[in-house]
Amino acid sequence: MAKSINLPNGRSWKTQTTALAHFKDMLARHSDNEVVEDRSDHDDLVALLERYDAVITDSPAKIGSGVEHFFRRRNVGEGYSTPGFWVHRTDGTDTDFSYISAVKGQPKSNAQEFYDACRGAVAADLLTAKKRHFETHGDEAGRVPCDLSDELITFAEAHLDHAYPTFGQLVVSFRAARGWQHGVPVGVLSPPADAQITTSFVDTSAAEAFRQFHRGAATLRIVSRERNLAMSAGQRKPKIKRPVQLEL
Repeated sequence: MAKSINLPNGRSWKTQTTALAHFKDMLARHSDNEVVEDRSDHDDLVALLERYDAVITDSPAKIGSGVEHFFRRRNVGEGYSTPGFWVHRTDGTDTDFSYISAVKGQPKSNAQEFYDACRGAVAADLLTAKKRHFETHGDEAGRVPCDLSDELITFAEAHLDHAYPTFGQLVVSFRAARGWQHGVPVGVLSPPADAQITTSFVDTSAAEAFRQFHRGAATLRIVSRERNLAMSAGQRKPKIKRPVQLEL
């Protein structure tokens, strides 16, 4: 059954899908660092932020001292850059918020937070391995073959894929090995905070343990981003033609 979305300012949508599309389109209409000037868009974002604070109570309130304006900013980390909404408060502070989480009304689970921390722990290793693979195997134009299609692709067109096990399976296996199937102990992950776009390990020994586990268990390959999105389950455990090596 479709779940309707109703905001405090009176705006409503019959389904989460249409509500998400509304805010996705709004984000696309703005450039990076551009302030949301349209009054209707501003009011919808204020109402969405109120919904966020009402349903996601395990992190600091996003509205804080009050909203001065919203703007679009790139959320940048190791190997990724995505646009998102940020709020500038009346006290001069800024913080990000996820319109997707706000619409769905669901905070990330402990398992999702742990997954994010694991991804962050190996992000630099993955980026280094991808660069080294292109430097070593690239043709005169800097292209390497896609492991699925053999088409030559550039660094920007390429995705470094965890062929098998998937990254999610590696994370689950690591949690099980440490006896954390039912939850990660307090003090291992960073607590929620303003402008924290992803969860990270506070316990550096846990981060290093996952890095070592990942180096020993991951099977990586280069595939085109387009083909990666359309990849079938049957292509997840193939014979790897050109494995990408992590530094030992």
